[in-house]
Amino acid sequence: MPELPETETIARDLDAAIRGARVVSVDVARADVLRETDAKALPRAVTGAVITGVARRAKSIVMDLGASGRLVCTPRFTGALLLDGTPDPRYTCLTFDLEDGRRLRYHDVRRLGTVAHLNATGYAQWDGSLGPEPLDPALTAARFAAILRGSTRAVKTLLMDQRRLAGVGNIYANEALWHARIRPVTRGARLSHAAAHRLLHALQLVLRDSIALRGTTFRDFRDAYGGRGGYAARLAAYGRGGLPCLRCGATLRATHALEGRQTVWCPVCQR
Repeated sequence: MPELPETETIARDLDAAIRGARVVSVDVARADVLRETDAKALPRAVTGAVITGVARRAKSIVMDLGASGRLVCTPRFTGALLLDGTPDPRYTCLTFDLEDGRRLRYHDVRRLGTVAHLNATGYAQWDGSLGPEPLDPALTAARFAAILRGSTRAVKTLLMDQRRLAGVGNIYANEALWHARIRPVTRGARLSHAAAHRLLHALQLVLRDSIALRGTTFRDFRDAYGGRGGYAARLAAYGRGGLPCLRCGATLRATHALEGRQTVWCPVCQR
């Protein structure tokens, strides 16, 4: 599932490419991906709108249409916003024709992702339901420590709770905890302030490095031009269960016992 680095990559690509473009028509081929609108209402609402910017919030790409509201795309497992190219029409759910002749398509093989059309009130409610962004300068070490230390849940679970911290999923939670030398099942309330500060630094480092390499692609993630992310070669924990720890050489352990998600850690380094 695309996380912060992957959706940030898409948002930056699209902002540079289509900011200022006008939507001249919308084709809805698969209405089941729509939220807060329907196949008839969406074209009426956004045709003629100018895209004033594209940004990311949490794991979603937000297309600002000015007075026409915002489109919030959450790709989930196989969704992608693709600019031009020739994606398989069987999986093209939405097509936005732009005035300059280009096409932006929402493509989703499994159709588990969503595209919501939100007015100002709806967007404010959605935005307010999410936690702070991990790369926001306003997220201080003290605030981050309070988020984690205020719960008895496992720290990995807390990192992935979008109400507490926006944008982090399973891949980067595993990676940040490995870099910070913290065991994933450690209870948030048991983290020292120093450990929480170390974890924030590790998380921000991992996220920035992944953004620089345009995210992580195992199979499905594609950027706005259909390209693959390059961070998979840098992964130190996620997907490496049974392999040697890159830091100490011990065999990494893996389990799905923590909320059914793959958790990988080093029994020696992470305590």
